[in-house]
Formats: sequence, structure tokens, C-alpha cells
Amino acid sequence: MKETSEKVLLQGTYRSSDWDGHDVTRLENGLVELTVLANGGHLADFRFAESSVALSRNVLWESPWRYEKASERRPEDLTQTAGFTGHALCLDYFGAPSATEAATGLTLHGEASTKRWVVTTPENQEGAACQWNVRLPIAHLDFERKIQLGKMESVAYIEETVKNQRGIDHVCDWVQHATFGPPFVNQKEATFVASAVHGLTAPSGYGDDSLVANDEQFSWPYVPLQQPQNGVADLRQPFAVRGKGVTAAVLLDPGRQVEYILAVNGKWRIGVGYCFRRGDFPWMMVWEENCVRTDRPWNGTTQARGMEFGTTPLPIGREETLRRGRLFDTPSWCVIPGNGAKTARYLMFLFKLPDRVSSVRGVEVNGDALNFYGTDARQAFSIPARGCESFLSAGSQ
Repeated sequence: MKETSEKVLLQGTYRSSDWDGHDVTRLENGLVELTVLANGGHLADFRFAESSVALSRNVLWESPWRYEKASERRPEDLTQTAGFTGHALCLDYFGAPSATEAATGLTLHGEASTKRWVVTTPENQEGAACQWNVRLPIAHLDFERKIQLGKMESVAYIEETVKNQRGIDHVCDWVQHATFGPPFVNQKEATFVASAVHGLTAPSGYGDDSLVANDEQFSWPYVPLQQPQNGVADLRQPFAVRGKGVTAAVLLDPGRQVEYILAVNGKWRIGVGYCFRRGDFPWMMVWEENCVRTDRPWNGTTQARGMEFGTTPLPIGREETLRRGRLFDTPSWCVIPGNGAKTARYLMFLFKLPDRVSSVRGVEVNGDALNFYGTDARQAFSIPARGCESFLSAGSQ
């Protein structure tokens, strides 16, 4: 891609339009690069800052409409996709809007992904750091996200705050739509790992093209296949059957205070992951599009795997979520107090597999490091993450 002029906001933080013409902010620390879109606030590109082709690729999903400027997208496309790419924010509701919400112009997963976010640099902040704010006028919510890259670490420290502008409590969904895709995630080389226990498939599945049975409880990671197929799908392995999709809610381990999600490419020998507080986000929703949707801009060729962690198990909209109530004795929404706020924190990181390590089965936050474990439950390797444990524990709710 051709580089355009960049304006330095702060050491290690840049404004640019070199992501196929989209306005972005890029955070760099010499080890990793994180690119954030101004339109929608999507975390669009996360990669190692290396000359090696394999190591320097984006680990996040690059959507088929990445190459369309926001001004060129058709309204009907926006209602279906909200221009999602990489890691997007779903706020106020998760899924389609209600009829009342749709009448006000709301689209899939809430207002945040259709707004232009305001970017500023924190005062007295060293290194690669930035802050984004967006106002959701229909929901009467203000959203703030702060990101800092650790100094010469492959870790991003992320803090988000939702503020309620009304005097009454606001019940809402708050989900991190973390999505991965080719070439990093593919059927032969990629594996997903999560601190998950059991789950429930979507009541209506993936329409007529669901890989797994509808409205079925399961134990992670094995899910019964849709009849008349026999057997189970292993949700750790992506893109099992072309032309079949997945939508399933997964409860994260109630015995943990910090949950994790990892995606690992064994051939590239790199991985990406998240660690987050269970008190903030007790659920993960597995969404897989595997060349199912044939309409524009999907065109029957798109592969995407979402491991979407948040307050809400399924993208069925706020009204249906409230009607169904708690699932597995766990709340399915969050509440922002009247004229109050709620803050969530999480880590986003890249890692390399040492030569002696063949696979990863989990990660723990410990002091100033992220410790990774292999199949024998022994620590296999670690990466520096200064203050990561105190960062996640601070202000926990």
C-alpha cells in the first residue's frame, strides 16, 4: 500500500489514511503495530512489526468491504454489516435492532460501529497511547476507549468506559466483536483456545445453513451436528464445512477471575489472544461465516470466525435477550447506573511459539507476565506484560 502523509500525534502514535484510504490511527512500539479506524472505531489491523512476511501479517479478519470507503457503501450493505472489520464494538444491543429501534435508523449491533470516533492523545502519556470517544445519541450513552502499547511488549492495554447520560438505569449489551480470518486463520493451520465450559447453540441456528444443531446445550468444544448429520463439530477448529455457518453461546469458566481467548497458527508459529475480567465479560459467542452468504458484499467467498466476548451470550437483540432471562444462572446483560458509568479492561496481545513448543492450551496473567501453558498443563513460555495483573484487577466491578 502506498504511504500517504502522516501526522505524529505522540511518540509511537500516528494519524494516517494509508489503510486503503480509510482514516486511521496507528500505534507502534517497535515490536507490534495496532491500527484503529476513525469510522466505527474498529481495531482493524494487529501485527508484528517485522520484515518477515509470515510474522508481519494482520492476524485480524479483513472484511470484504475493507476496500470500500465509508462514503461508497450502500445503505443496504451498512444495515447488514455496519462496515465491520477486525475487532468491532457492539454496544447497547447485540444483534438486530427491534422494530422501534430500526425505525429510528439503528442498524446491526448498535450505533457505535456507524459513527465517526473522536481521537485524542492522553496528557502526560509516554509511548504509543491514544484515546477514542464516541457519543450514541439514541441510546444516550457516551463511550470512551483508551489503548496503550506496552514499551517493547506485544501487549495492548485497553480500558473502556460507558457513561449513562440519563438519570435512570440503562440495561444494555456490551460485546467485543473480535473476529479472525484468512490467511491467519484457516482450516488446516489454525486452532482456537478459550477458558470455556459449556454453551447453547442459537435457537434459529444459522438459518438453513447451520453446521450445528439448533438450540442445543453442549460441553465445550464439542457441539452436535445439524441433522441428518451424525457426530459433533469441534469449535476449536475453524471452517470445517464450506457452506455451513455457526452461531453458539459459550459460558466462560465461572471459577476464573480472568478469562482468555487464543487463536494460534501452527505453521506461522504465532498467535493472538485476549485476557479479560470475568466480572466484565462472562460470555463468548462463536460466529462462523464459511462462504454461506451469497449477497453483496459477502459474495459466497467470505470466511470469518468471531470469538466475541461480552456481557451477552447470543446476538438476538435486547428484547429477546431480556425475555429469555439468565442463561446457566449467569446474567445476560449489564446495567449502567443512572447518570453513572461502568468500566471494563482487557489485554490484547501477540505471541510467538518457541521452537520447543508444539501447542498452547491456556494462558495466565501473573504479575508482570503472561504465562502460556502446553498440553501437560506446565508452563511452556511467557511474554512480558508489565503490570498486567494489577491492570486487570484495578477498579474491578
